[in-house]
Amino acid sequence: MAFESLSDKLQNIFKNLRGKGRLSEADVKVALKEVKMALLEADVNFKVVKQFIKSVEERAIGQEVMNSLTPGQMVIKIVNEEMINLMGGTVAELQLRHPSEITVIMMAGLQGAGKTTTTAKLAGKLKSTGRRPLLVACDVYRPAAIEQLKVNGEKQGVPVFSMGNQESPVNIAKAAMKHAEANHNNVVILDTAGRLHVDEDMMTELQNIKAAVTVHQTILVVDAMTGQDAVNAASSFNEMVGIDGVILTKLDGDTRGGAAISIRHVTGKPILYAGMGEKLSDLELFYPDRMASRILGMGDILTLIEKAGEQIDEEKSMDLARKMSKNEFDFNDFLDSMQQMKKMGGIGDILGMLPGVGNKLKGQEIDDKPLKKVEAMILSMTPKERANPKIINPSRKIRIAKGAGVQVQDVNRLLKQFDQMKQMMKQMKGRKGFGKRGGFGFPF
Repeated sequence: MAFESLSDKLQNIFKNLRGKGRLSEADVKVALKEVKMALLEADVNFKVVKQFIKSVEERAIGQEVMNSLTPGQMVIKIVNEEMINLMGGTVAELQLRHPSEITVIMMAGLQGAGKTTTTAKLAGKLKSTGRRPLLVACDVYRPAAIEQLKVNGEKQGVPVFSMGNQESPVNIAKAAMKHAEANHNNVVILDTAGRLHVDEDMMTELQNIKAAVTVHQTILVVDAMTGQDAVNAASSFNEMVGIDGVILTKLDGDTRGGAAISIRHVTGKPILYAGMGEKLSDLELFYPDRMASRILGMGDILTLIEKAGEQIDEEKSMDLARKMSKNEFDFNDFLDSMQQMKKMGGIGDILGMLPGVGNKLKGQEIDDKPLKKVEAMILSMTPKERANPKIINPSRKIRIAKGAGVQVQDVNRLLKQFDQMKQMMKQMKGRKGFGKRGGFGFPF
């Protein structure tokens, strides 16, 4: 998970600050020296770290903090605020023209950053807001790039325009504009070719595309795991081609997080989205305040709530609450609740966004296997068995166990636990708040 090491170090520093009743100027300077080292080890740009520490120190050694009853908390608050400012302050959104006009977005980036997949993710995001995007295959050099875009476009339900790999990217972009006009697409997303490193040929091609068609937004896709290299690449692209925003990929990976913290300050361009997984739905708006909360180990409740809102079926949720309040909850409902939780990324992702929990999970694997085993057993039941588990006799248990690849005792354990849960619901029936949305600990 991104920022684990940095978050862990900052948490230890802040723990020491909180433990002091009063802070001296020397206490603050010692703490900030440790913060500085933690940021540098996370591959944050040196100039960015220097400016950040200076800003925090100027505020932290003021009389308001020193005379505060909780000076440690005040310093942490300042660090949080300055980190939010460092990453852009407020959320920046993609600038789109009126839906009656065509917005042209050119996607750029180095090879291996995940540009083609991210391009399809962005198309899906825009489609969900009512736009009519068209993906354009302008990467004519990398083997399978066109096919990859077509496959991902199909998964997103977004059309892909391609002229094969024999036409120049400039001609493809020009033809795509005519195609978009004829087919009423109002967003054209150009998936351009990347290289292993910044070179003149790549930059010239991007400049030629921009000269041939009116590009409204040039978005750079960078791999967060490459740290300072990502920041350097962003600077080069901005100087030679001009970019309007950045999408950071692989922020869910084992990255030190330096790119996310540095890139806005160095380029002056906002981070628009963050890629948080391999699924085509794993693209989130980049919120500086929420990212700062993650980095400082404060959790990310707002993103968790939004994920729930996007993935959870409201009607099913309310129906489940009604059944729970009447103690009519069955295995069909249990299966639904599990599958909706999986849509949110699983137990590990959900727990990682809770304040004070994510940091404690460092180095621990949250094992989803028991839940998968439970799901397999429920799927091996007939609809009648799921609705009325009491009919599950020994022969049925043997059949369910074989179907799920488990032992009969596993089926017995599941049935016992389910029965205990039903009893608990019965006891809780009538208590204030029970049966309301989220009232029984399910992720709804």
